[in-house]
Amino acid sequence: MAGMMTADLSERQWQLAHIVAQQLVLAEADANELGKAKAYLRAIAYQSDAGQRFFRYLQTLAKQGNRIGHSRRTQNYFTSMSNVCQEYLQDEASKPESLQMIVGWAFRLMRYYKDGVPPDSLQQIAQELVETEVLSERQAEIAQAMESVDVKVGTILDATIINIKRVEVTYQILGSINKTNREHRKVNQLSIGQKVKVEVTELKEDGTIKKVKLSD
Repeated sequence: MAGMMTADLSERQWQLAHIVAQQLVLAEADANELGKAKAYLRAIAYQSDAGQRFFRYLQTLAKQGNRIGHSRRTQNYFTSMSNVCQEYLQDEASKPESLQMIVGWAFRLMRYYKDGVPPDSLQQIAQELVETEVLSERQAEIAQAMESVDVKVGTILDATIINIKRVEVTYQILGSINKTNREHRKVNQLSIGQKVKVEVTELKEDGTIKKVKLSD
């Protein structure tokens, strides 16, 4: 599972996410209820006792779920969820960030275990989920950056050189957009960290920057 470190989970955290997902599916718990618990944990994550509050929340659901209009079956979901999380995640109570990541991944993995996906296939599935989330976050950053300036072909922008490999120079533009161009003539005059001007030479169909070059 070493390849999953791109998800920012340690090997132990990753194993816990798998175990929790497996145990909840075996207990026929509802992933939607874990999703609600995940949302609650996220909402209180800034509080110093977030982990303890999360476990108290699960215990309250397990004990009093029938008093707030839920069916007996739903209360069984709450009981299973509370028992499984208490058994495997109690050591994470003092680490709400870790707890949040583990619960989040357990929620994602539950539906794959429920659908009978072989465990050996889950690493690739999880890696694809990570890449999708990272891409979505990256796209949001780029969209936000593009909103701050009217960009068209020929626009001159401030940039910082963040990498040089032979003649390929990578520029960071608008604080979050990285673009690489071959600068055959001027690469020897450039250095990493240098502030320069770049010219937008091509846009994508959605209006975002596709290519830039060092401005003359």
